[in-house]
Amino acid sequence: MLLLCFPSTQFMRHFKPYKLRWYSSLSRSVSSMEFQVSPLLQPLLTHHVFFFFFCFFLLIVSLFIFSVFVHFTKKRFYCNCDVCSAYLSSSWSKEFNNLCDWYTHLLQKSPTQTITIHVLNNTITANPNNVEYILKTRFENYPKGKPFSTILGDLLGKGIFNVDGDSWLLQKKVASLELASISIRTYAFDIVKNEIESRLVPLLSLAAAESNDSSSRLLDLQEVFRRFSFDNICKFSFGLDPCCLASSLPISLFANSFDLASKLSAERAMAALPLVWKLKRLFNIGTERELKKAIKIVNVLAMEVILQKRKLGFSTNQDLLSRFMNCIKDDKHLRDIVISFILAGRDTMASALTAFFFLLAHHPDVVSKIRAESDQATAGQLEFASYNQIREMHYLHASVYECLRLYPPVQFDSKFAQEDDVLADGTFVSKVVEPKGAPAFDIGLTAMIRGGVQVVVKERSDVAPQ
Repeated sequence: MLLLCFPSTQFMRHFKPYKLRWYSSLSRSVSSMEFQVSPLLQPLLTHHVFFFFFCFFLLIVSLFIFSVFVHFTKKRFYCNCDVCSAYLSSSWSKEFNNLCDWYTHLLQKSPTQTITIHVLNNTITANPNNVEYILKTRFENYPKGKPFSTILGDLLGKGIFNVDGDSWLLQKKVASLELASISIRTYAFDIVKNEIESRLVPLLSLAAAESNDSSSRLLDLQEVFRRFSFDNICKFSFGLDPCCLASSLPISLFANSFDLASKLSAERAMAALPLVWKLKRLFNIGTERELKKAIKIVNVLAMEVILQKRKLGFSTNQDLLSRFMNCIKDDKHLRDIVISFILAGRDTMASALTAFFFLLAHHPDVVSKIRAESDQATAGQLEFASYNQIREMHYLHASVYECLRLYPPVQFDSKFAQEDDVLADGTFVSKVVEPKGAPAFDIGLTAMIRGGVQVVVKERSDVAPQ
């Protein structure tokens, strides 16, 4: 730690509490200091205001250096194993575009599908037995942890995806009860059906028709699915229609603010030191200032919807917010819960749809099989398939599951070990290590872990489709 030392005898002689005289006295005491001061700093030190800010700056620098020291003393400075050497030298970037692809490569080579980045004190596993052990067998020993909750706390508050313990258990029970009902599934199906028929299909049909004209436009399918997902999740969660997928593709203030808040919150985790973004938040500068503004817009709209529902009544509404309002009276808590569901449902759905149609574009034979199955399930009807008819499309379900396995929307689930433990494959995990479990995959659908774009779908004869 760096300590700032002042010539205390001269300074304290002139200092008198609750009076302004000490400023001028401080200036005189500075001028009488015996140590040498750089000529560039002398004009600043002769004025009390600049001197104050100079001392404050030194204090911030001292805290930063101290935090760096604490941060690195908790970790190993160097490890000469191949994995850590590649990480420290960034040599992995010559062959892979991002860390996730590199991790996947390492997991494929590992006999236990588990690797350890010693310099990060991180254990990464894709072993199904380990995943089950972390998320089920010893679930209570692997919470999200305070670092994770702090990063997303401003946006998600105390929503289900940002809390542990009793708060998480209570929200899980309420959510499971509501989401398991037939009425909520019917409500969600009607929302998606209406969005497809009234907006998605007309938009894609218009783009297809324009492809034959000289005035054709390039349609970003990923952006279309992001808008499609945001409309659906907002109507399902809030009962609010942001109309992002209207034919004109309008700019939505709520959607943009939500995107910006999600992006900046996630970037906190990429900071070299947590102190960096915490100081920016303290002084309300840079990206933290933008984040604060974006969250404010999201909060204003969310609270306005809650107030309007309380004013007009919500007992007959089917959206998720109205259902939670029947058992939760705290408006701030309601806001956190619904925002968490929007965050969880928006980008995951858009990412999954984008990857699925990307794979279909490369595999027309799978498209033909899906169409044939659809015609058989709907008996050749031109109307939109019903919920029960879609349940009978087993090949479609298998294709979607294979896509989710090859391109999981959520690639990592971060957990902290509260106590020392040994995973199912024998890997020792200390309580300072952060095990990260990749999404578990169905062994019945055979293909290499995220291996290429080839879709391999096999119907399981031993298990009836659910």
